[in-house]
Amino acid sequence: MARCDQGYLCDVCGDEVPSISDSDLYLRFVTGRLPAKSLLATPERHIRCNPIDAQFIEHADFEPVIVSGDFSKDAQDPEVVARQVELLTRGWVRLQELTRQNPPIPIAEYPLPEFRNTAR
Repeated sequence: MARCDQGYLCDVCGDEVPSISDSDLYLRFVTGRLPAKSLLATPERHIRCNPIDAQFIEHADFEPVIVSGDFSKDAQDPEVVARQVELLTRGWVRLQELTRQNPPIPIAEYPLPEFRNTAR
């Protein structure tokens, strides 16, 4: 199947990432961690296939991800954890909103408001 006929494949598990609602790539984009110019050149993965970031998403509709060891949020500074929880949860919610946009909005409007001017 041609790449244009399927979603992008996760570079961790190899399965298709069928929607931006489950895209770690777009989560990084909407939260200001990845510029728009890097979207086509950066590997894709499922949000849950990046557990280090996924552990910070705290929402009733997102099954918690638990990380143990040095990278666990429990082993990090509580203020840093609170900022990451706030940012990544808002980013995940934004991805869910984007899948329901009708009509679709321009990609420049995908990021959270504070990152829209810096996402170029």
